[in-house]
Amino acid sequence: MARTRFGFTNAQKLGEWKSKVTYILLKAAIMSYQSVNPFNAESIKTYPEISDSQLQREITQAQSSYLKWRVLDFSDRAAIMMKAAAQLRWRVDEFAAHMTLEMGKLIAESRAEVLLSADIIEYYAKHAHRFLESQHLAPEHGSASIESSAIGVLFGVQPWNFPYYQLARFAAPNLMAGNVVMIKHAGSVPQCALAFAQLFIDAGAPAGVYSNLFISYQQAEAVIADVRIKGVAFTGSVDAGKKVAMSAGKHMKKSTMELGGCDAFIVLEDADMAASLKWGMWAKMNNMGQCCIAAKRFIIIDALYDQFLEKFKSAMQALKAGDPMLAETTLGPLSTEAALVHLLKQIDQAVNDGAKLLIGGARMPDRKGAFMQPTILVDVKPGNLAYRDEFFGPVAIFYRVTNDAEAIALANDSDFGLGCSIFSADIARAKRMASQIEAGMVFINHPTWTAPDLPFGGVKDSGYGRELSSLGIQEFVNKKLVRVSALDAAP
Repeated sequence: MARTRFGFTNAQKLGEWKSKVTYILLKAAIMSYQSVNPFNAESIKTYPEISDSQLQREITQAQSSYLKWRVLDFSDRAAIMMKAAAQLRWRVDEFAAHMTLEMGKLIAESRAEVLLSADIIEYYAKHAHRFLESQHLAPEHGSASIESSAIGVLFGVQPWNFPYYQLARFAAPNLMAGNVVMIKHAGSVPQCALAFAQLFIDAGAPAGVYSNLFISYQQAEAVIADVRIKGVAFTGSVDAGKKVAMSAGKHMKKSTMELGGCDAFIVLEDADMAASLKWGMWAKMNNMGQCCIAAKRFIIIDALYDQFLEKFKSAMQALKAGDPMLAETTLGPLSTEAALVHLLKQIDQAVNDGAKLLIGGARMPDRKGAFMQPTILVDVKPGNLAYRDEFFGPVAIFYRVTNDAEAIALANDSDFGLGCSIFSADIARAKRMASQIEAGMVFINHPTWTAPDLPFGGVKDSGYGRELSSLGIQEFVNKKLVRVSALDAAP
């Protein structure tokens, strides 16, 4: 879901950035742990990276804790997790304020994310035992079962755009499975990282069960290579994910990758216009569009295209910019100045390649923070970089199609395959289309979204593996066959 670049170490690797100012901003964003309020560009606090020796002590502590944590009864682990979920609910405003301050999320969305994170933690506390129960097989002779057991210390590299939700969906299932987790959070949300780590301490988790690591990318490579680390989970950009996956594969570590998305939002001619428009705006502007499952490509049947586009444009223009801490604000800043600069560069390139800028496309005037005008692009053709790129912000690209087959083909003509939404009054028709969509998730008459009991993940460049639901807890466990045979059984 977030787009931090794993592995940038020098200017040569940032050669794609022609602007020296952009390079400096990016380097500052990815090579340090610093809270900067994107609403007013004020620096809040910088946190130092830990030393290599401290990192080794942290891994040693995690390994020692794992040996004790894995043998705890499910009920004992669940009690700690339930306390953590309760803490999030009791202190929702405190946790939400950290998020809005550090990455600009609207305060109502921040509160919703805190509560969603609590729901995820509670969900696994209640259901993990059932998900991991022994499965009894029925071989021709004797008996057999499959037992699920923890595998050890896991390392997660997590993004800035959902600072608690991303942690909850990685930590909750794995802690309940008996693993322990070490997490490198994004450099721009250190206060969120610290608050979430403290959450588990306050809930009674032993030291080393959940470890927050303020480490460099070079140190992260060392963590992946460490023999005590048994699995790696990454959420971020495609390029970064490839580097992490290569490193994990080199060291024979199981990995999951939740990467980018360029989700299609398909509206058919029989769709409810008002509902489709409402959900289209939500799907585009949730978290200011800085979401891997945000609607990025609006694919509208010809009969509705002009009307839908005009109404969508009016709704985008009506958004009210302001302090994301205030309830009346409907347009907040992007997460960082670097994110804004990158998005403006993408839009300029799209227009240079022939796209038409319908509205927006520029920094909001007379504002100190990282505010971007809501933007709509049309006439984006194959060959334009915008046709394949992911725009991580308040940028919508509109396409006109004449029938279902064209809509499916356009939706599938993407390197990504995370989510898709289809709006239609004919559910059977929408289901037939959904079966042909190349994505990990298809939602009908609702934007692509997430819930504790729904599996989350994609295909193609959107990554591999699943999080949440009963599937999310299965990724980092050993599925062990136990076979019982008579002594005189045939081989």
